[in-house]
Amino acid sequence: MLWSEKYRPTEFSGILGQESVVRTLESAAEAGNVPHLLVVGRPGTGKSVAVEALARRLYGVHWQENTTVLPTADIFEQGRKYLETDERFAHLYRKDESVLSNFTYVVKWYAGIRPLDTAFRLIVFEGADALTRAAQQGLRRIMERSSGTCRFVFLTTNGSAIIPAIASRCLPLTFGPVPDAVVRRRLEEVLKAEGVPADRVSADDLDLIVPAAAGDLRRAILLLQVSVESEGHVDLADTAASETENVAASVFGALMKGDLTGAEARTEALLIDYGLTGEEVVRELSRAADRAYNDPRVAVALADADLLIRRGGNEFIQINALLARISREVFI
Repeated sequence: MLWSEKYRPTEFSGILGQESVVRTLESAAEAGNVPHLLVVGRPGTGKSVAVEALARRLYGVHWQENTTVLPTADIFEQGRKYLETDERFAHLYRKDESVLSNFTYVVKWYAGIRPLDTAFRLIVFEGADALTRAAQQGLRRIMERSSGTCRFVFLTTNGSAIIPAIASRCLPLTFGPVPDAVVRRRLEEVLKAEGVPADRVSADDLDLIVPAAAGDLRRAILLLQVSVESEGHVDLADTAASETENVAASVFGALMKGDLTGAEARTEALLIDYGLTGEEVVRELSRAADRAYNDPRVAVALADADLLIRRGGNEFIQINALLARISREVFI
């Protein structure tokens, strides 16, 4: 299991380095009066976690029923294919209409759902900067009509991508980079919780991880896990490139330890949580292999998997088969 998920907080008290924003959200939750929100900040600073904590505080056991998360980047980048195949939207998808029309219909449908034991429900737009201007204009009208029973929450790394007509209707909340001292303290807590011996990760390793994360706590924890599981086989300076590359590197770390199930969980995270296609996952695995596992058997297995996925093979099946093959041929 990815440590970034294992140690992902579920309450306000677990959100680090964002005290001012957390106080604002806690006050709104206690009052039961939440406005529309525009939540801006870099990746890994706690935006999604904070909204989930808000929902848990507002709705208790019914927080999932009263919260709808719309992955706007996936919807607008993958278009009809995504809407047609995702089980949350497939029953609403209308193939004879445009992506914008379908998106608007989906939002109206979810906004029209009656809140369960509460005055209003939340609709969360992840990656809201992917919303086109036309989509935002349509949302403005939906916000006006459904504000009595629905609150909109826009999560974005780029606040300027949100048009003034939307931004002016929202309370702005800014998540800054997590301070280095806070990141380091959290990494030390994770190491202690995992029972990692003091000689496995040195102070020098932490000195490299903390600045490489650049205020992204999720990335820092991923780098830490890569360092621990690779047992020195991965150069952290090379690994600190991108979040998905870090996850791909941890796939090989799991395979080296004989943990095929853990490796499969990590590639599923790349497919589901990070929204990569099967071809993109193979590409990330290839980069990780080039850095630390320069074995021709790995290269051939990756090439075969890429070919099968391009020919229409199920990406989950092909990638799991790829991992089993690498485990069997290389690490046993």
